[in-house]
Amino acid sequence: MASGFFAVLDDIGALMDDVAVATKLATRKTAGILGDDLAVNAEKATGFLSSRELPVLWAITKGSLLNKLIIVPVALLLNIFFPAAIKIILVLGGFYLAYEGVEKIVEFLFHRAKPAHEVIKDKEQTDADAEKTKVRSAVTTDFILSVEIVIIALGSVAEKSLMIQVITVSAVAFIATVGVYGLVALIVRMDDTGYKLIKKANNKGALSAIGAFLVKLLPVIIKVLSVVGTIALILVSGGIFVHNIDYLHHLLPNFPSIIKELAFGLVAGLIALAIIAGCKKIVSMWKK
Repeated sequence: MASGFFAVLDDIGALMDDVAVATKLATRKTAGILGDDLAVNAEKATGFLSSRELPVLWAITKGSLLNKLIIVPVALLLNIFFPAAIKIILVLGGFYLAYEGVEKIVEFLFHRAKPAHEVIKDKEQTDADAEKTKVRSAVTTDFILSVEIVIIALGSVAEKSLMIQVITVSAVAFIATVGVYGLVALIVRMDDTGYKLIKKANNKGALSAIGAFLVKLLPVIIKVLSVVGTIALILVSGGIFVHNIDYLHHLLPNFPSIIKELAFGLVAGLIALAIIAGCKKIVSMWKK
C-alpha cells in the first residue's frame, strides 16, 4: 500500500519535472512575442486619468484571462481534431494585427485637424464610453496575441503527452497574463511613485531627484512604447504569415527575416485597410 503511494508520488514528481522543462522551453520560444505583447498593451493601457489607470488595467487583465480560458482549450481540441484550422485562425489574426499597426501609421502620417463642430461632437462622448472603447480594443488585440502565444507554446510541446501539453500551455498562458500586465501596471504607475517620493523627501535630496526622474521618464517610455507597439503589431503579423504560409516562407530567402516580416506585415495591413475602408464606404452609401 505504502509502496504504491510513493510510486504515485514518484510519477507526479517526474511529471512536474517534465512540465517545468517544457514550460521553460515554451516560455523561451514565446519571449519575443511576450515582449511585443508588453509594448502593445502598455501603449493601450495608458492615456487615462491617474485614478482610472488601475481599474482600466484590471478590466483589460480580466479580459485577457478570459481570452486565455477560451483559447487554451480550443487550441488543444483543434490540435487534436482539426490542426489545419490553427493556421487559418493565425493568418486571419495576422491580418487584424497588420491592420491595427498600419492604421496607426496612416493616421499619424495623414491625420488632419478636425473642423470645430466635429471636435465639439467628440467631446460629447463620456469618459466612461472612451474607457469601454479602449478596453474593448485592448482585449481584442490581446486575444490575437494570445492565440499566437498559445500556439507557439503548444508547438514546443507537440510531441509530449496530452497531460504535459495541457499543463505547459496553461502555465505559459497564465505567466503571459500576470507577467505582461504586472509590468504594465508598474509602468503606468511610475509617475505616481515619483510624486510620492518627491512629497516624502519634501522636494529635497536623492529621493526627490529619483522621483522627478520617474515623473519625466514616464511620458518618454509611453512614446517609445507607442512606436514599439505599432512596429510590434506589424512584425508579429508578418511573422505569422512567414511561418504559416509556405510560399511566403520560401520567398526572398536571402533577405533578413525581420525585413521580410516587416514588409509582409505592411503589405497585409495596407490590403486590410483598403478592404475595410471600401466596406465602410459601401455601407455608408447604402445607408444614404
